Amino acid sequence: MTAGTTGGSASEPGRVIRIGTRKSTLAMAQTGMVADAIARSSGMGVELVPITSEGDRSRESLSSLGGTGVFAIGLREALLDGRCDLVVHSLKDLPARPADGLRIAAVPRRADARDALCARDGLTLDSLPEGARVGTGSPRRAAQLRHRRPDLDVVDIRGNVDTRLGKVASGELDAVVLAVAGLERLGRLDAVSEFFGLDGWPTAPGQGALAVEAREDLLGPVAKAAASVDHRPTRMTVGAERAVLRILEAGCAAPIAAHALVDDGLLFLSARVYRPDGSEHITSSHALYVSDSADPAEAVAANVAQELLGMGAAGLVPTGAIS
Repeated sequence: MTAGTTGGSASEPGRVIRIGTRKSTLAMAQTGMVADAIARSSGMGVELVPITSEGDRSRESLSSLGGTGVFAIGLREALLDGRCDLVVHSLKDLPARPADGLRIAAVPRRADARDALCARDGLTLDSLPEGARVGTGSPRRAAQLRHRRPDLDVVDIRGNVDTRLGKVASGELDAVVLAVAGLERLGRLDAVSEFFGLDGWPTAPGQGALAVEAREDLLGPVAKAAASVDHRPTRMTVGAERAVLRILEAGCAAPIAAHALVDDGLLFLSARVYRPDGSEHITSSHALYVSDSADPAEAVAANVAQELLGMGAAGLVPTGAIS
């Protein structure tokens, strides 16, 4: 879907919902999916409003820019100043603490949360030759790569999916690690040479999920339209994952992974903290019955985070990354 309008308004003639998005191909694709779902469920027209963020303009590493939250700043400014009614974020790019005056209006059903290796010649992580150059911009993925294969040359990279895959095609890199959800949304699963299981290779809190953000005071048909794409189990599981980050007060330099799921009335959450060089990591896993707590996501996250702190999480990561 490209910028423009689609659908019509059965309940509010002429009303078009303006949905802000980053300008990248992936952001436009995933925001288009959300916009189409909102248009179908509400009968209202939608318009994509492309926004450029500081994270998109700069080529510096994410850590030096202040972390993945830099991708949210421009979108949030557009929401607060009225250029948009809603904005769509990759949830893993959204800071764990809410922004003043804004709220998450919906979390659509989550896509595949796994990471994947995209390597030359169909190579897997274990079959990459010693000294192979593997690119990632994520401190968490870098730590995982160094843990599994300390002999690899892990290269810090930026750029969109096509740019990163192009570095492999050109021979500049032997492989890159990317999110399966993004590759799937772009129709590029053909580039995957190995899928990583979540048990051995847990991913970023919220990976594979999107967030529809709105002004806190948004009411009426637009608020109802946004809420129509909310998926309660996804909201609960990613809420638990992100709560671990918030409770730990983890910064962008903290290589932390988390994954939650709901099964047979139980909310399971596991989180892992890595030393940046991959030499050490600690893991905590807890579960509770959803019906036993008024806020199960917060409760299980508190159990996990406190255990991680007790196991020495603050000593594994750079000073200030976990308070």
